[in-house]
Amino acid sequence: MHLSFARILQMNLGFLGLQFSFGLQQSNMGPIYSYLGADEGSMPLLWLAGPMTGLIIQPLIGSMSDRTRTRLGRRTPYFLIGAILCSLSLFAMPYSRTLWMAASLLWVLDAANNVTMEPYRAYVSDRLVEQQRPLGFLTQSAFTGLAQTLSYLAPSLLVWWGINKDALDSNGIPEITRISFLIGAILSITTILWSVWRVPELPLTPEEDAAITADPLSVRSTITGLVDAIRDMPPTMRQLAVAMLFQWFGMFCYWQYIVLALARGVFHTSDPASVGFRDAGLLNGQLGAFYNFVACVSAFAMVPFARRFGAKPIHAVAMVASGAAMLTIASTGSIPLLIVAMVGIGIGWGSLMGNPYLMLANAIPPERTGVYMGIFNMFIVIPMMVEILFVWLAYRPLLGGDPRHVLMLGGAMMLAAAVATWRIRTPARPAGA
Repeated sequence: MHLSFARILQMNLGFLGLQFSFGLQQSNMGPIYSYLGADEGSMPLLWLAGPMTGLIIQPLIGSMSDRTRTRLGRRTPYFLIGAILCSLSLFAMPYSRTLWMAASLLWVLDAANNVTMEPYRAYVSDRLVEQQRPLGFLTQSAFTGLAQTLSYLAPSLLVWWGINKDALDSNGIPEITRISFLIGAILSITTILWSVWRVPELPLTPEEDAAITADPLSVRSTITGLVDAIRDMPPTMRQLAVAMLFQWFGMFCYWQYIVLALARGVFHTSDPASVGFRDAGLLNGQLGAFYNFVACVSAFAMVPFARRFGAKPIHAVAMVASGAAMLTIASTGSIPLLIVAMVGIGIGWGSLMGNPYLMLANAIPPERTGVYMGIFNMFIVIPMMVEILFVWLAYRPLLGGDPRHVLMLGGAMMLAAAVATWRIRTPARPAGA
């Protein structure tokens, strides 16, 4: 059945809390690791938690959610459990006393987010008819932009409200960082609960109920379903994997090294204990808030274009914009030029969180949405793992030990993603339609 725009907004509100959490990671984990003594060249290894947990958890959770039958629905139990664990991890993160403690908490936090993410996307796909999917998935993207605007901007807002930006705890972590994570912990659980309450899952159809009865949830059925889905993967999904390799490699380059690049390019420092380094963190928060605001606005603006022209050409153009932006950031210390570049990053991020999922949802059989959404996450985390290992090995010998060179590599990858996206062959109608 068709849902009103207000209900589509409410069903996606949980993405506000979920993506606020991701925004806190993107903007603060690099500085937190630096405050706790991490080496620049080894920084990528400390980000392994997300890709490794996502590689294992999301496909399995997706397969399980296709066969789950509870009073709350198939998908809801998973993202409720994930939201609770996410909130607890966010609460604890800024109290980390050592590097290993922060890395371990990130591992738990990413595991919780992974338990939540793909069942949530599958829930949206389940709930919407084909004609409303562009609005549904790009609304998710818009909430991603809004949430990350707020998360990136939170430390600066706290400073503007009178909290001393140089007030540090005993571990060297700013107080404004600690408060931002506490806000994220509250948002993570409350927004998910609102979505579940206001727009509950639809009851299983007789056909879906019979399918689960014939093949109930078990370890064997979960693994078998996952293996069968990989074997039967639609061609469009296989082609999307190539584009995802480039675009997520590029985005991870950006998130890991943007603060370090701004510290070098704008404030001419690489010392985590310096005022300039903390100012680079605040500047990244402000620039990140702006690009996420652009992502929020551009995601809604893309809806009519995606309906008319399809998601593929829109996404290809967005990847070009983000690639050009990363190359600009790496080569300038001018704040006005950095602001202009954030428009390109925002357009790319707004598309990345919506259009690939739209292409996917229209290419997979509806009864296997959960497992395919989980497998699709492998196309995100594998590029991240490749990037982590490559940058770790190449940071000094090939990239000159300069974080700006990592951003240049990321920009080249986004341009390659545009080419790969353009080569995708999308079906005229979704499978099973």
